[in-house]
Parts: sequence; structure tokens; C-alpha cells
Amino acid sequence: MIGKPLIILSTVDSTNNHAMRLIREGKAADGMVVFALEQSQGKGQRGKNWLSQSGKNIMMSTLFNGSRFSIGNPFPLSATIALACYDFFSKYAGDETSIKWPNDLYWRDRKAGGVLIENTVKEGAWEWIVAGTGININQVDFNELDAKAVSLKQITGKEFDPLQLSSELLSHLEKRIEFLEAEGAQQVIAAYNQLLYKKGEEATFRKKQIVFKAFVRQVSMKGELEIEHDMVEAIQHGEAEWVL
Repeated sequence: MIGKPLIILSTVDSTNNHAMRLIREGKAADGMVVFALEQSQGKGQRGKNWLSQSGKNIMMSTLFNGSRFSIGNPFPLSATIALACYDFFSKYAGDETSIKWPNDLYWRDRKAGGVLIENTVKEGAWEWIVAGTGININQVDFNELDAKAVSLKQITGKEFDPLQLSSELLSHLEKRIEFLEAEGAQQVIAAYNQLLYKKGEEATFRKKQIVFKAFVRQVSMKGELEIEHDMVEAIQHGEAEWVL
């Protein structure tokens, strides 16, 4: 069961780092969750920091035994976790919630959360998977990111208990993992594409210092973003970035 055991830390460098330490020490368990009130070195995608005020948000990492999943294509698991975040957040924020490729949680054109997956591999197979999740709950001051970030409190005008909400998020994650295992990756990607940020719309991207506009089509089974400008192009994660 996801969320048992639950480790609650007052402060930590990052929940993903702590989860990795538990793996190295032989203390990891399938479904274990590390929740922190404060992170000093929170991690984001592509080496970026995830900045979060103490006690204001959901900052947690979930551990999965890698034997449950195929190493051949990691994206469906990433999409599954993003879908769980959507299920949780949209309950409060409504249908203006979406998933920005590859796995950011968005409300309108502002970032509400994100997912960072790390893993350990042994003899060519996943040994452990660590899914770090950060979602803005009560924070209202994001400094220079004020125009690009958003929280549940800003959307609803209400204050929430991040730890209590994390249990709701874990319930959604449990259901989405069950969906992946029962229905398969193709159905997960189909659900993901229904909620894709800017799908069918023109968006701006940067690739090798070149800024261009393209229509967002869909995301492939391999996790490539398919866009259309003067041609149809499949972009891999890290190959191009959104310009918002």
C-alpha cells in the first residue's frame, strides 16, 4: 500500500536524496513515502532547484520496487504519477488544470507542481524507483517566479493542511498505479494526452537557441512531444524547452 510506512521529516536536503539514502542503507520498502516540511536542496527537472517555503506545500517522495515495472519504457510511469497529481489538484482547482509535458502540473499558464523520477538499476533492471512530487499548496510568495507559479491557496482563497492533502494525493496515486498495471501503458498515455497542456494550440519553443512556434499535437508512448510547424517533429525531453 502506498504511504505505508510514512516518514515525516521537519527538514531535509531533499526527499529524493533521503529516499536514495534509505535505499543504500537497505531500509527501503515498496510504497514507502518520505514527506518533508522543509527542503534545503529541493530538486527539479534538469538540475534545477525546487524552491518551497517551509510547511507550506506538499514535498514528498514515493518509493517503488522496480520489479513492478518494465525498464524498457519509463515514460508511462512518469505519466501515471503526473495523472495522479492532476486528479488531486483538479478536485480543488477545477478543469483549468492540465499536465505540461513532460510532467509539470499547470493551472492556466502557471506552474502548480512537478514530478522528478530517479532510479537505481541492478543487472539491467530497475531496482528502485523514487518519484519526487512537489505541489504548491499554501505558498503565495514565489519571488521572481510570482507570475509563473501558483498555489491552491491563490486559486481557492483557502488555507489547507499539506500533510492531510498528501494522503489524498497518495490515494489518487494508488488508483493510477493500479490503472497502469491493469490497463497498460497505452491507456495511460491516452489519458495523459487528454489533459495535455496547449494540446491543439500554438505554443512557443526554444531549441538550440532558436525560438519558434508550433502546434502541440500529442505525446508518444516513448514520451516524445509531437509538434507541428513546417513539419511534424518529435521532441525528446531536454531537446527543447517551452517559452512561456
